[in-house]
Amino acid sequence: MIIRSADFIISAVEPKSFPKLELPEFAFIGRSNVGKSSLINMLSGKKLLAKISNKPGKTRTLNFFCINGAWNIVDMPGYGYAKTSKTEREKFSRSINSYLRVRQSLIWLFILVDSRHKPLAQDIEFVEHIAKMEIPFVLVFTKIDKLGKIELEQNIANYREKLLQMFEELPPMFFISSVTRTGKEGILNFMDEQAAQYASAIRKLAK
Repeated sequence: MIIRSADFIISAVEPKSFPKLELPEFAFIGRSNVGKSSLINMLSGKKLLAKISNKPGKTRTLNFFCINGAWNIVDMPGYGYAKTSKTEREKFSRSINSYLRVRQSLIWLFILVDSRHKPLAQDIEFVEHIAKMEIPFVLVFTKIDKLGKIELEQNIANYREKLLQMFEELPPMFFISSVTRTGKEGILNFMDEQAAQYASAIRKLAK
């Protein structure tokens, strides 16, 4: 898939400020500093599309981007950053949950997890929360260039084992590196195909 355009639309914290429900959306979320903004920049081919910071908790709003005029990407605030105040964490949580509850154009939630770690309680709890909300989700293992093949395979195997204790089937999974661009085409092709299917279904309903 070729990215012809990738444009910032708006930053928002509540539904009244979200863009109109015109295009299918893919939202990206994960623990703070897991690599959401880096992944979005890698996918779009624009180094500065999403702001990157070495300081966890930098993304504090839902940031909407339009890809090829056909579908949106949403960069969501990270969860689990303990050094933000309780008030800030509660605000992030409200913003995230309000989006997830009301956004009818959301077709897949991409949950990013750091491949360098074994299953973390915060990630597993969030996956369970999303499953209870019946939101389709994908797991994206980030930073796969940071560890060796054997360790990577072991960590992923641990995740598969943990998830199979929770679900009968595993969710779609992608393995990416924003440094080496590994996994870029797989994610883009998946998103493009899913957006096309969504648009086709909407057209049929409109007839």
